[in-house]
Amino acid sequence: MEIKDMTAVQLSAAIKEGKITVSDAVEASLAAVRASEDAIHAFLLVDEEGARARAAEVQKKIDAGELTGPLAGVPIAIKDNICTKGLATTCASKILQNFVPTYDAEVITRLEEAGAVIIGKTNMDEFAMGSTTETSHYGVTKNPWNAEHVPGGSSGGSAAAVAAGECSYALGSDTGGSIRQPASYCGIVGMKPTYGTVSRYGLIAYGSSLDQIGPMAKDVTDCATILETIASHDPKDSTSVKREDYDFTSALTDDVKGMRIGIPRDYMGEGLDEEVKAAVLDAAKKLEEKGAIVEEFDLSLVQYAIPAYYVIASAEASSNLARFDGVKYGYRTESYEGLHNMYKKTRSEGFGPEVKRRIMLGSFVLSSGYYDAYYLKALRTKALIKQAFDKAFAKYDVILGPAAPTTAPKLGESLSDPIKMYLGDIYTGKSRQQRPSNWYPVHR
Repeated sequence: MEIKDMTAVQLSAAIKEGKITVSDAVEASLAAVRASEDAIHAFLLVDEEGARARAAEVQKKIDAGELTGPLAGVPIAIKDNICTKGLATTCASKILQNFVPTYDAEVITRLEEAGAVIIGKTNMDEFAMGSTTETSHYGVTKNPWNAEHVPGGSSGGSAAAVAAGECSYALGSDTGGSIRQPASYCGIVGMKPTYGTVSRYGLIAYGSSLDQIGPMAKDVTDCATILETIASHDPKDSTSVKREDYDFTSALTDDVKGMRIGIPRDYMGEGLDEEVKAAVLDAAKKLEEKGAIVEEFDLSLVQYAIPAYYVIASAEASSNLARFDGVKYGYRTESYEGLHNMYKKTRSEGFGPEVKRRIMLGSFVLSSGYYDAYYLKALRTKALIKQAFDKAFAKYDVILGPAAPTTAPKLGESLSDPIKMYLGDIYTGKSRQQRPSNWYPVHR
């Protein structure tokens, strides 16, 4: 098996057994990047020098028995909204084009303690606002399986990098589907952890009550292993939760006998592509053949999920992105008259169209006279959706559904119709109300 075809766990095992070196793994990743990047553009930054130096350092620690974990020596790609000390972190936006963090995100610290080797930063929708990785200021990312189609978003660069064999695994972030949907479009595995399981310290916020960092990899074993590595209680993150345990790999069994699996009828109706529906039902059939109990049920409130999600997320985005004003860091317009004009021109020039659209939407729903009518109503709707999921999980162990209503659209199709792009999050935009440990979308 070639190095680029190995899972992260397989690759680390081969390194520790002495079959290959960390340097071999890094050079294989870099070679794959050179071979694929002109076609797919998954990366915004590739740190060849840093990766090679890190490979030598990690190899010494493995040889000395200091690094024994399941990810030691394995190259990883990082979504470009996760802070990396000394490496540019742009959120794929012009307004952060020159921002180099002076600190690492908590997940980066934990990965480096585990012996991971960062090879670069991946492309994304600007500030994670998009579902196709076409809103990036630095160019679109294409699907490795068919370059005429999108890889999904906003973590499209991470998904494409893993699918193309440029790295064994990557980190993404998920607000309303930004890990799960591109994983589905690119044929890999991605998960959004339960809110609070993974520290958000060092993640540049889009929607603070919704954002989570999560793994993107070639199989479920890798995802569980990565999650064990990055999950922790972090006092630097006020939303971080102390879990009873962080053991996720012990649940990796092939035994689903007696497991109760529910398929929401609301998910399988109008708007769902027949090919996607067939894939979901085929997965259900296979689980049933293994002894699971599969049945359909009425979830309700699905039609309200997208309006509620985009109101809440846009409101939080308009607040979070107010800090990017050209004063402290990032892009500043070249010519201006007075402080107010500098703010206005910097933000007008620095943000792309989709980011501006969501800032304006968020500012509108938070404004006097509309706060109660839109934002508070969205929060109440979210609470009702949570109740519906709580009721469902009281009966079912797993809720099975599609990650997106269609397969990957062609480049340009979604940007021409923003509403259509937003509706692509219909199955994932309710994620904060769900328990992702019990949520397994079908990956295409």
